[in-house]
Amino acid sequence: MIEINNLSKNYKKIDKVFLKKVAEKVLRGEKNKKKIELSIAIVNPEEIKKLNKKYRNINKPTDVLSFGEIGEDISEVVICPEEVEKNGKDFKKELTLVLIHGILHLFKYDHEKTKKEAEKMFQKQEEYFSKIKF
Repeated sequence: MIEINNLSKNYKKIDKVFLKKVAEKVLRGEKNKKKIELSIAIVNPEEIKKLNKKYRNINKPTDVLSFGEIGEDISEVVICPEEVEKNGKDFKKELTLVLIHGILHLFKYDHEKTKKEAEKMFQKQEEYFSKIKF
C-alpha cells in the first residue's frame, strides 16, 4: 500500500497518481518481496526543518527525509517541495529524483557511508529516473 499525504499549504497541486507510479516502479525494481506500507508526506519547510533537527541534528530544511525501511510496519518518505524547487528548473523531474532517492534509502542504500556506496546509490537513482516517462 502506498499512501500520499499532501500537508503543504503552498503545493496543493502535487500529482499523487504520478508519484505513486514512480514509487511502484522503484519498489518493483528492487524486487521487494516484503509487505509494503509506504507513506509519502509532502510538507512545508518548517516541518521538514523540525524533523531534520530532531532526527539528524541538522537545523535547516532539506528536500527529502526517509524513515524506517521496507518491510517494517510503515516506511515513510517526507518531501519538502519548496526545497525541491531549489534543486533545479524542472520541478516535476526534481521531485521525481528526490522521491526515488528517499525510497532507495528505505532499502538501506546510503550515499553518506562510503564513496563506493554513494556511487552504487546514485547509479540506481539514475537507472530508475531514466525509466520514468514525463
